[in-house]
Amino acid sequence: MEHFNVNLNIHYSAPDEVWNKLKKLYGEMPHWKGFVDGCPTWYGEDERLIDASVEPSGLSFYAELSEDEWNSWISLFKERATELLGYEIGEPEEGYEFRYWNNPDTKEI
Repeated sequence: MEHFNVNLNIHYSAPDEVWNKLKKLYGEMPHWKGFVDGCPTWYGEDERLIDASVEPSGLSFYAELSEDEWNSWISLFKERATELLGYEIGEPEEGYEFRYWNNPDTKEI
């Protein structure tokens, strides 16, 4: 098992509409287990784990999986989140831009 930490360009200021869409996506992803201590969790058995949290650095994922399994899972999440949210989802460290909201009733700043 390897350990992975990834931040995605989904900002904590996103309105409830965005988080509700993401909650639906969480449940559609392979190996969904539910919310554990308030954090979305996948796998959770056989020493394999993915969990997520909202951080100032974006939507943050921690995983304990094989590299192939992780790459497949996170690629699928990014692809589906991009379709769902209407902007390209990826890692800020790789040049993906954040979308910021200053108010739930407005779009970008």
